Amino acid sequence: QAQVVESGGGLVQPGGSLRLSCAASGRIFSINVMGWYRQAPGKERELVADVTSGGSTNYADSVKGRFTISRDNAKKTVYLQMNSLKPEDTAVYYCNADIMEFGANWYSRVWGQGTLVTVSS
Repeated sequence: QAQVVESGGGLVQPGGSLRLSCAASGRIFSINVMGWYRQAPGKERELVADVTSGGSTNYADSVKGRFTISRDNAKKTVYLQMNSLKPEDTAVYYCNADIMEFGANWYSRVWGQGTLVTVSS
């Protein structure tokens, strides 16, 4: 079964940078959209950014100009470069990917376990 695994979270000071990675693995025939969501304490999960297989990107207004999403289709990996981090960026960041497995003719959204990003001095 396909899965995605995030890495790269941690503690960073305000104004700092962090890069998250998310790699998909398993019996994957095709990946459509890959994206990052986040959930802060007491808040609902929200979209941060996503990217299609063709490279089209979409960002939440709160991160435009600070975060950059990219993907390496050959490595089945999506990245989130986060710059100028603010305390309000503190959250658990979740990766997802719309994956079609071998033998299937539909895409399923697969979620990772999440990685914690804490922005604090």
